Amino acid sequence: MKTRITELLGIQHPVILPGMSWISVPELVAAISNAGGLGILASGPLSRQETRDAIRRIRELTDKPFGIGVTLMMPGAKENAEIALEEKVPVINFSLGKGDWLVREAKKYGGKVIATVVTEKHALAAQKSGVDALMVTGHEAAAHGGSVTSLCLVPAIADLVDIPVIAVGGFADGRGLLAALALGADGVAMGSRFATSAESPLHSNVKNTVIDKRVEDTIYSNNFDGLYARVMKTPMAEKATRKPMNFIMAALKSFKAAKMVDLPLWKLLAGMLAQFDKIRMLSLFGAATEKLEAATIDGDLDKGVQFIGQSQGIINDVETVQVLMDRIINESETVALQLAKQHQGV
Repeated sequence: MKTRITELLGIQHPVILPGMSWISVPELVAAISNAGGLGILASGPLSRQETRDAIRRIRELTDKPFGIGVTLMMPGAKENAEIALEEKVPVINFSLGKGDWLVREAKKYGGKVIATVVTEKHALAAQKSGVDALMVTGHEAAAHGGSVTSLCLVPAIADLVDIPVIAVGGFADGRGLLAALALGADGVAMGSRFATSAESPLHSNVKNTVIDKRVEDTIYSNNFDGLYARVMKTPMAEKATRKPMNFIMAALKSFKAAKMVDLPLWKLLAGMLAQFDKIRMLSLFGAATEKLEAATIDGDLDKGVQFIGQSQGIINDVETVQVLMDRIINESETVALQLAKQHQGV
């Protein structure tokens, strides 16, 4: 299956693993790339050295194209992006920030840059900055999707821009891939689907819980980590999203987040005075980190909270990445053929 995104990235299938903290690790990234898609490493929880080590580990596991994700508003993201540039990572995916400098530096070695956007305004700004493609994230997505559903956001942005579009949010099978292409996208990213693959480090308890959940079993709120985010609906998640965390408590949690990304203590304290809003975001992020780790790593949904998309309701098994990729591509081709036959019979 050839699209503008497969041609741009040099991959076989227009299917992408987005960067998901603690999930999109080198082994899963390489598995996706080896299966013909594009795996994107999550750098959010990583220090500079961990990022470099992860990039080199991916190269030990695959000779296929891969990418790295950086959330520019988060502490340590710029430094991790600089590591990615030094290592000449083939694809850099940035979000929540201006990536003009990334585009400029990546082009020097032939790298491609993808911007994650949730609005038409940001899509146009990203295209103007010179990015090669857009990851358009709809309301259905896990974590930080937009306020507009993929069904409307993807075609709206596809009509506005000239560069390839990757649809994100609500896609988990071959029907979703075909639907995304029909909406004007050139590929899809499937976070929740590949998070529940055999190679994913997501705890088995959470994988099994995803299988039991329905499409309506999620919560979309900005009370968890400071941004509007979608999480799995559980008693703990309902409690965690009921109201914003007390700032004093969240500030204490921020020290853990700062340590995780190698942010010096003096910078954190200085930032509390000079950039209160950004430090408040770090504080909420730090508070959320504990609950995310408890769920994702330990599988404890009584104490933890799990990012998940509404597509959890159409995920019914745990299979290897290769089996899932083959199924997605075969199903999309089969459904396309069935639709063509129906059209011919009209």
